[in-house]
Amino acid sequence: MSEIILDMKNITKVFPGVKALDNVNLKVKRGEIHALVGENGAGKSTLMNVLSGIYPFGTYSGDVFFEGKKCEFKSVRDSEKAGIAIIHQELALNPYMTIAENIFLCNERSKYGIINWDRTNQEAKKLISKVGLKEKHSTLVMDIGVGKQQLVEIAKALSKDVRLLILDEPTAALNDRDSDNLLNLLLELNQQGLTCIIISHKIHEVTRIADQITIIRDGMIVETLVNGVDEFSENRIIKGMVGRELVNRFPPREKVNIGEIGFEVKDWVVYDPLDDDRMRIKNVSFNVRKGEVVGIAGLMGAGRTELVMSLFGRAYGKKISGTILKDGKKLLLKTVSEAISEGMAYATEDRKTAGLILIDDIRRNITLPRLDKVSKNSVINESLEVKAAEEQRKKLNIKSSGVYQKTGNLSGGNQQKVVLSKWIFSEPDVLFLDEPTRGIDVGAKYEIYTIINQLASQGKCIVVISSELPEILGICDRIYIMNEGSIVGEMSKEAASPEKIMKCILTSTSNRS
Repeated sequence: MSEIILDMKNITKVFPGVKALDNVNLKVKRGEIHALVGENGAGKSTLMNVLSGIYPFGTYSGDVFFEGKKCEFKSVRDSEKAGIAIIHQELALNPYMTIAENIFLCNERSKYGIINWDRTNQEAKKLISKVGLKEKHSTLVMDIGVGKQQLVEIAKALSKDVRLLILDEPTAALNDRDSDNLLNLLLELNQQGLTCIIISHKIHEVTRIADQITIIRDGMIVETLVNGVDEFSENRIIKGMVGRELVNRFPPREKVNIGEIGFEVKDWVVYDPLDDDRMRIKNVSFNVRKGEVVGIAGLMGAGRTELVMSLFGRAYGKKISGTILKDGKKLLLKTVSEAISEGMAYATEDRKTAGLILIDDIRRNITLPRLDKVSKNSVINESLEVKAAEEQRKKLNIKSSGVYQKTGNLSGGNQQKVVLSKWIFSEPDVLFLDEPTRGIDVGAKYEIYTIINQLASQGKCIVVISSELPEILGICDRIYIMNEGSIVGEMSKEAASPEKIMKCILTSTSNRS
C-alpha cells in the first residue's frame, strides 16, 4: 500500500478575473495530520473544494489521485463514495432534527426506502460515543452548542467510512475549551488511522497537532514544513504566509488622544426575547471616551453580543430599560435605522448570515447602510455609488476583481473588510465590533487592527468584543469584563492580563453561587 494517500498534481483554478490556484501540487501521507495555512484568499479552501468535488472535474485543470486512483469527482457525493469527507466552517446541520437524524442525513440506514430507526439510533450511539459527545442521540441539534455541533459533523463524516477527513477552520467559532477538545479528538482519530487535512488560521493549533504544514500564498505552494525536521515556530510559518517578517502582531497606536466621554450606558436591562422572565443583561453601565478603544471580554454566553445588539436600535431583546447617552444627549432608539441615523454602527460576528448579502455585489453591500449618501429623491446615482464603493475597496485593500464582484465569492477576510467598509461608509461616531477578526489570517488581522487605530485617531468611540484575550489586550485602551449578563470588572490596558481577567470572571461566578 502506497505511503501517499493523496496526490494533487498541477491544479489550476480560475475565477472571472482571478487565478485562485496556479499549478498547485500537494501530497498527503497516509495516517498523518496535514495542515494548510495561508492568508485569506490564498487558495486553501479552493484547493479543498476541488478535492471534494464542490468544484467538479472539468472546472479546473490538473489531476487528483486518491489511494493511487485517478479521481474525476463531479459532486461531493462522488468524493464521499471514495472515502473523502469535508467539514466546512459553516456547519451543514439541520437544527430542527435530532443528532442521530443529522448524522445519517443523506446517508440513511434504510431498506426499500424505509428508514430502519433501530439501526439508525444504535449506530448513532456508537458514533456519538466515539467522538466524545455526552448528549443523547435524540437531542435536537439546536439545543447543543457550536462545539458539540462540530463533533456531530465529525460523527456524520465517520458514518460514511471516511479515510480522509478535511476540516476547514474547525475551531474558528469555538472557545478555548471546545477547541482543545476538538483537537484532542483529531489526535485520537489520527492514532486510529484516519488521515486529516486541517485548514486553520490559528497557528498555535496546527503546530500542536500537524505532522506537516503546507503554506499557500497567492494561489501557489510556498513550501511544506515537516514536524521534527523543519522549524515549526509561529514566526516561521507567518513569514511564509505573508512573505515578510511580522515583528508585531498589533500595530502601534500613534498619537493616542483620548478625549471626553462620547458614549455612555446606564443601568441597562434586557430580557430574553423568547422568555419574559429571563433577564439577559443585568443593570449594565459603561462608558467610552472619544478616540478610545474599549474591549468587552468574557466567556461564551456572558451576554456581550446581546448587550451591544440591544443598544443598537433594540436589535435584540424585549422589556429593555436604561439610558443611552451620546455626547451627553439622551437617545431613545427603537429601531436599527434610528441607531444608524444617530451615528451608531454594529459589525456583527456573523458576517455571512447577518452582516452581508452574499448574493449581491460589493458595491451594494458597502452603500446599503447609507443609501441617502448616493441617492437623490430616493433614486440611486449608480456612478456615485460605484465611486463610493471603489473608494472603500481601495482604502481597506479588499482583494477582488472589482466592486461588481459578488460578496459571497470573496474570502472570509475580504468579506470581513466589506463588513467594516459598509459601516465606515455610514460615518459612525460609535462603532461596535463583534469578533472583528474571527476566522481570518494574521496578515488580514493586522490590517483590521490598523483600521481600528485609524478610526480611533479620528475621535470615534470604539467597542470591541473578542473571545481572544491576546487581541483584547493588544488593541484596547480599557477593558470591561462581563459574566452572566453583568459587568464584573474594569481594567486599564496596563493593569490587565489573561490571568487577571479569568480570575475576575471566576471570582464573580463563585460569589453568585
